[in-house]
Amino acid sequence: MKSVEQRAVAHRFNGEELESVLVADGTDEARPTVILVPTVMGITDLEIGFARDLVGHGRNGFVADIFGKAFRGAPRDTMFGEMNRLGGDRAALRDRLLSVLDVARSLSEVDSARIAAVGFCFGGKCVLDLARTGVDIAGVASFHGLFDPPGLPANPIKAKVAAYHGWDDPMVPPQAVVALAEELTAAGCDWQIHAYGHVGHGFTNPKASDLGIEGVRYNQAAARRSWAALEHFLAELFG
Repeated sequence: MKSVEQRAVAHRFNGEELESVLVADGTDEARPTVILVPTVMGITDLEIGFARDLVGHGRNGFVADIFGKAFRGAPRDTMFGEMNRLGGDRAALRDRLLSVLDVARSLSEVDSARIAAVGFCFGGKCVLDLARTGVDIAGVASFHGLFDPPGLPANPIKAKVAAYHGWDDPMVPPQAVVALAEELTAAGCDWQIHAYGHVGHGFTNPKASDLGIEGVRYNQAAARRSWAALEHFLAELFG
């Protein structure tokens, strides 16, 4: 059994220093790769753990830094401010995400024809926005993501889309779920939405309840079910 290795990948966007993390098996073979876009808190051990799980299934995990190297480990209030900054200009956020995709594609370990993107919370919004660009990637999956559209010109969506959603998520009410389904249908997208009853926001994160925000809590069953669903989705995307 090959060892799991990780390395920092430095890159820039509009003069900002970013540092993503590639988690791979250490071989020279280019493999299917999943770009993981973290929550508002940026790269943590949780996303690295998800990436290591992907390596165990024959894929790479590329944990994307979208906030900047300077914000690694920053306080929550700082990170919420950065999330609002990035989310306040969806066109610039789109360009930032496309830049991250280009970085991942450029790596020798990555099979550039077999890339998917998975995001959590704000990262879920990010991967949906990446799909909305019409970029040619295999698929995107949103975990307890935010569904609000970017207000940019619509494109046909080539990527397959999966969304794993807690039905009691206070940030994404039922009408927002229906609106996303209608948007994806209009874009000609191959889409699926999995909703989990009695489940709130942040359900994949064991520390979600520590935030003390109403409706934000970990749910072990939903975390397990949604990750199993993701595995089926990735198997379909990559074969």
